[in-house]
Amino acid sequence: MQQPISPTGPNDRKPGEAGFTLLEVVCVIAILAILAGMVMPALPHGTSRSRLEGFALETAALLKADRQSALRRQMQVATDVDAPSRLVHSGATGRTLQVPDDVDFDALLPAHCAHAPSGSMIHFFPSGMSCGGVIKLSRMGFGYEVRVNWFTGGIDIVPVNQS
Repeated sequence: MQQPISPTGPNDRKPGEAGFTLLEVVCVIAILAILAGMVMPALPHGTSRSRLEGFALETAALLKADRQSALRRQMQVATDVDAPSRLVHSGATGRTLQVPDDVDFDALLPAHCAHAPSGSMIHFFPSGMSCGGVIKLSRMGFGYEVRVNWFTGGIDIVPVNQS
């Protein structure tokens, strides 16, 4: 004679069959994905050290292009350095470099150049000379100074560690 079959319940499991159902696993994965989606945008995505070096190289290239333009055209060329707006604007090509907000940007420029107020400009003369200046780019204790020599007009990039 056949015994009546009853549906198994949660208490009818054998001791070795304990585990999670597929639905429970899918719910946990979905909750973790939602949490990761909320946390990831809050993590800092700052400028890396190599990208900071790239900004210093771009700044130096822009300044060198303005100096070369002054030599080639035999006329004065000025590069505008707007530290509060984090911009470097070429007087020869019209190209503008925007530095990100997470990079500390500072400029040390002369107050007067060629007996006139200099403002926020680095002036290059037809002789190749300039009034000089320093543009500093730094982040998290490390940075670069882009230095313009007042006598030669040469542009150098110098790494700077901040203590």
